[in-house]
Amino acid sequence: MNLVVIFGSGAVGKMTVGQALMKKTGLRLFHNHMTIEPVIEIFGTYSGSAVNRLREVIFEEFLKSSNKGMIFTYMWAFDQESDWDYIQGVAKMFEDTGGEVFWVELVASQEIRLQRNATENRLKNKASKRNLEFSAGCIRREDSNYRLVSNEGEIPFENYIKIDNSNLSPEEAAERIIERFQF
Repeated sequence: MNLVVIFGSGAVGKMTVGQALMKKTGLRLFHNHMTIEPVIEIFGTYSGSAVNRLREVIFEEFLKSSNKGMIFTYMWAFDQESDWDYIQGVAKMFEDTGGEVFWVELVASQEIRLQRNATENRLKNKASKRNLEFSAGCIRREDSNYRLVSNEGEIPFENYIKIDNSNLSPEEAAERIIERFQF
């Protein structure tokens, strides 16, 4: 079973491109807020350990299913070793069952991402982003505190593509992914 990891900064379009890719390929989408939102709702705040445990259960059970593959979205801080360890651990789960992992990095300027922060689709699927002032502040803080865009040559994986989706529709970005990996 294959895994497509779509990663990038906040509001770059990971979920939306994932939705378009799911429609075109039949791979199932597991965007990061599918576990973040319930945890926030239950605990009243974000709990990284609860989110990661829920994700682990979903990955384990998904790998037992008859689905052909998963699209997983993730905000990867390249300056945090724990993020490298986490995402490589997720990839290993799929590789250990004979699957391939495909890596898709999306990039866009902060200005574009702040505009995307208020899109209907984002707000519909991510309750924690509906306070626009707060979520815009999160984007600015994340950009200031972490390195969320890879350096040239930093991603060591063969099945990797970096897409500047600033001026692409989600469908166009999905088509580039499909073309690159021959899905």
